[in-house]
Amino acid sequence: MRSDTFLRSVTKIAIPIALQSMLQASFSIVDQIMVGNLGSTSIAAVGIAGKLSSLYGVVIGAVVSVAGIMISQYIGARDEKEVNRSFCLNTAISVVIAVIFMSVCLLLPTQLMGLYSTDSETVNTASGYLMIISFGFLPYAIDMLISTRLRCMEKAVLPLIFSIMANAVNTGLNYVLIFGRLGFAAMGADGAGIATVISQLFNTLLLVTSLIVVCRKNGSELSFSVKLTKMSYGKYIAILLPILVTEFMWSLSENIYASVYGHIGTLECAGMTLTYPIQGLMIGALSGLAQASGILIGKELGKGSFDSAFEKSKKMILYGLIGSFILSVALVYSMKYYTDAYNVEKYVKLVAQQILLVFAVVSPVKVLNMIIGGGIIKSGGRTKIVMIIELTGTWGVGVPLALLSAYVWKLPIPVVYFILSMEECVRLILSWSVFRRRKWMKRI
Repeated sequence: MRSDTFLRSVTKIAIPIALQSMLQASFSIVDQIMVGNLGSTSIAAVGIAGKLSSLYGVVIGAVVSVAGIMISQYIGARDEKEVNRSFCLNTAISVVIAVIFMSVCLLLPTQLMGLYSTDSETVNTASGYLMIISFGFLPYAIDMLISTRLRCMEKAVLPLIFSIMANAVNTGLNYVLIFGRLGFAAMGADGAGIATVISQLFNTLLLVTSLIVVCRKNGSELSFSVKLTKMSYGKYIAILLPILVTEFMWSLSENIYASVYGHIGTLECAGMTLTYPIQGLMIGALSGLAQASGILIGKELGKGSFDSAFEKSKKMILYGLIGSFILSVALVYSMKYYTDAYNVEKYVKLVAQQILLVFAVVSPVKVLNMIIGGGIIKSGGRTKIVMIIELTGTWGVGVPLALLSAYVWKLPIPVVYFILSMEECVRLILSWSVFRRRKWMKRI
């Protein structure tokens, strides 16, 4: 594959994924503003229900990661039957997980929400909201798997278009159902849940239809079979479990960091909160490169073209470094305009600007870790290596430094954030060492 052809393949996958991530982050902000008008109880209820939904997303995300590894390698090997079987197996597993989560949420909503809050009104509101959004778990799982297969087929623009349409439907329904417009009764938080489920089902319908059309047009296999012929189920589990452990431990560490920020002070925590949308948009803008790395390098490994895989991996790393540097410079020059848009205390704005400056400095390292660890190394199915790198960085460096800098040294929050971000540097050193040794280059 010539250099210009490879770059076209990168852009066909990376740009739609990046745009989709950024648009979803933008729509989420709009949704939060709408729910924010309902009062503190509804905000808290939607927030705690979202924590359980996030846990479900972590589990499904692990299965989707394995699906991406398998599908991309088998496409590279031009084995359509195994591509289809990999897709069907991971979809079946995701459906089972979705049904289990949905059943628990429908049977024990109050007990689950009671783990997050002792306020009866908040728990009751959250329980109703959780029961509604649980009906979206199954279509969400199907959406993720189909989107992954389409991206591996270099049809990433389709999930992007459908995501825009679904998010527009969700925002419109939120307005109608939350506040009671166009003759509908105001449903509050329940309305937000119903809007989420309807938009999810709409997205699923579009994706299922597009997958059928694309597969028929390309002559790709599209039949139901979960019997793998080139990989044992034991090997499948060996790839899946490290991703599950990694994602769960990452989620746990994020909760610890949130607790640390809250301990430092309310205003400081507010300053950190202001930075989350920008962090999400910047990481989302370059997340496409990480996913494109996993797909394109996985195809090269599937073909057995190890030298080509290594050379193209270096190009992906270079693209990520350049892109992250440009965005970091743009952030430094624009962050004051962003914080000035908020009606908060000057001190909160100052803290937010300091944190964004730190983020701009460490952002290139974060992006390189996404590409090398989350994309390139993982594409060879070496998820155990990725798990060790992630756990070493987060729990060996990040969490201890966060606790020490906040609780023992009592440092300001921008300094705490900078110190705990050293975990990214440790991960990069370990990932680069693995990358250079080429031990990750395996056919599954």
